[in-house]
Amino acid sequence: MANSSGSKAVIKRAKVAPTFTGRVRQARRIYRELGEVYPYAHPELDFENPFQLLVATVMSAQTTDLRVNQTTPALFAKYPTADDLAAADPQEVEELIRPTGFFRAKTRSIIGLSAALRDNFGGEVPGRLKDLVTLPGVGRKTANVVLGNAFGVPGITVDTHFQRLVRDRWRWTDETEPDKIEAAVAGMFPRKEWTDLSHRVIFHGRRICHARKPACGACPIAALCPSYGVGETDPEKAEKLLKYEKGGFPGQRLNPPPGYPGRAAPPLGGAA
Repeated sequence: MANSSGSKAVIKRAKVAPTFTGRVRQARRIYRELGEVYPYAHPELDFENPFQLLVATVMSAQTTDLRVNQTTPALFAKYPTADDLAAADPQEVEELIRPTGFFRAKTRSIIGLSAALRDNFGGEVPGRLKDLVTLPGVGRKTANVVLGNAFGVPGITVDTHFQRLVRDRWRWTDETEPDKIEAAVAGMFPRKEWTDLSHRVIFHGRRICHARKPACGACPIAALCPSYGVGETDPEKAEKLLKYEKGGFPGQRLNPPPGYPGRAAPPLGGAA
């Protein structure tokens, strides 16, 4: 962040809008800027169908998407359908998913949800929120991930990154419970934008606006942020704090990798 004379640009912390209308305007401006920064934002879990996405999302708790992506190929090769996983030996499943952590609890959840799919939904993942949240280990966050990315039904995914940014860093809402945060943010954006909003915010939280050491000096939306300065503001030092996961790579941190198609694959299922 330097001006034409080579000196470092001065960034001032943005003020929090005093009214709801003002916060909505700020929020939508940040959303638009994130769209310029992450036009390729997409779900970072690998999946080929709604069942795989559902299981992978449950497995992603308390671990990284990369670790889940390294684990699921063997799991789905052995148990490709809900019927298969429902009938699995729990000890065998535990060994397959052990690298993701909390493998015993996750095994109970994914076998349990598979049994519920088999018994209550003909082995198919339902495309409605009220049905998804009846499955073991599936809450609104997981349900919205599945609906938005496997069925094309807009949803807001309130994970830890989303909560940190919209509540603590950008001050879009004062709510602290995930369901209330979801409702508050949903009221600030058109429904059709909810899924893309989730992807963009989560991408930013994973790559730049970290929980412990946000890279403020390397943040492309620093001028819009009311929390600018809580992290490292020196551009060179901040650059070293950037993190890269799938789709992130040194030297091209704001652009998709060579050959990336530019957008996530279209929804796999139909609308609910």
